[in-house]
Amino acid sequence: MSTEHANHDGSGRNSFIYVVAALAALNGLLFGFDTGVISGAMLYIRETFELATVLGFAIDPSLIEGIIVSGAMIGAIVGAAFGGRLADRLGRRRLILVGAVIFFVGSLIMAVAPNVEVLIVGRIVDGVGVGFASVVGPLYLSEISPPKIRGSLVSLNQLTITSGILIAYLVNYAFSNGGEWRWMLGLGMVPAAVLFAGMVFMPESPRWLYEQGREADAREVLARTRSENQVAEELGEIKETIRSESGTLRDLFQSWVRPMLIVGVGLALFQQVTGINTVMYYAPTILESTGFQDTASLLATVGIGVVNVVMTVVAVLLIDRTGRRPLLLAGLGGMTVMLGILGAVFFLPGLSGGLGWLATGSLMLYVAFFAIGLGPVFWLMISEIYPMEIRGTAMGVVTVLNWAGNLLVSLTFLRLVDVFGQSGTFWLYGVLTLLALVFCYQLVPETKGRSLEEIEDDLREKALVGDAERGDAVSSGSDD
Repeated sequence: MSTEHANHDGSGRNSFIYVVAALAALNGLLFGFDTGVISGAMLYIRETFELATVLGFAIDPSLIEGIIVSGAMIGAIVGAAFGGRLADRLGRRRLILVGAVIFFVGSLIMAVAPNVEVLIVGRIVDGVGVGFASVVGPLYLSEISPPKIRGSLVSLNQLTITSGILIAYLVNYAFSNGGEWRWMLGLGMVPAAVLFAGMVFMPESPRWLYEQGREADAREVLARTRSENQVAEELGEIKETIRSESGTLRDLFQSWVRPMLIVGVGLALFQQVTGINTVMYYAPTILESTGFQDTASLLATVGIGVVNVVMTVVAVLLIDRTGRRPLLLAGLGGMTVMLGILGAVFFLPGLSGGLGWLATGSLMLYVAFFAIGLGPVFWLMISEIYPMEIRGTAMGVVTVLNWAGNLLVSLTFLRLVDVFGQSGTFWLYGVLTLLALVFCYQLVPETKGRSLEEIEDDLREKALVGDAERGDAVSSGSDD
């Protein structure tokens, strides 16, 4: 094998791919950092601002706190909804650059916010950048990576998100002594600036270049990571894929696609309404209520972040060995048990002596079970279960719904605590997690070891069998 071929065999050894992967991972880090950093900052924001009025209107403080936290979700819904279309119009690389600028500006606005209203605006702007990143980052990476490493990088995206959350927790702890929440939020400008500076030197997606009629440019980009024969082969595949991608939103509701649409929507919503982001956004607040001081609660939250990263690594290593369903069902079962214990911790006053440590342990195990199951499996499943011609449209729909579920949970958590107490709120999430377990057991298929074409063919075959059975039933009924 020649040196040139060895450097361009698509195995991932080429240094260019490592650079691209590292920069694409920063999109996940922005996503994760924004998710985690607000949890610690809120402990001190409520001490700086009077959380009782917005724009002169008296509002319940817990609702205002929920709005501050969920403002990023509002922006992310907008970013995710328009991200795919803008990526097609502007190009993947340009939209990553735009998203990095938006995230930088949002972080700056939050860092210097003179009042609650400006802080909320900064969170929304920040969220738009996160929404763009959640769509275009994986898209760019999947289109520029060699096929042999494309699958593993889907799960790697979830790992970078959890790493971003952990980094945010560490930043929160580092600035906890002085309560410097402006520094906590403002440091989001650093990864945004690194992402922008790096992407300036990166090429555009070869697939997008080909779609724009720039075949020579697409060939040049592919030549940096593929051998000569692989370039011709992949250009042919891109051509065939583009030709087949004629699906619309209406095609999602075809009878043979509908079962997987239900699966995707269900997973998207259950990933959020089972309460994971109450931990990511409010872990210090939850632990502070058990008697921990601010700094201690932030340190315990770092431990939760470490567990999240470690168990995500475990999931990445296991997901192609054990399959998707076993990890998903085991994770949901464990989450249900931990939520039941958390509810009991806050319900039984006799546990007050070790309340903080028991709550911390339960939260860690809850996050661990999420990290090996519902966390990574959702993102992987939605990239596998939809037919090629509508995959982009379907993933756009379920991603927006996922952010909408995130918004719902982050906006309502404190209100639910006011109404039902912490024990009742965790038990409510436990019931929803149990429903998710039943849903996944009944409807989610196993996709381990199957090509995307095999999964699509199986969907069509089941639809044909179902149509035939319904036809036989109608025929039998008319004979009677």
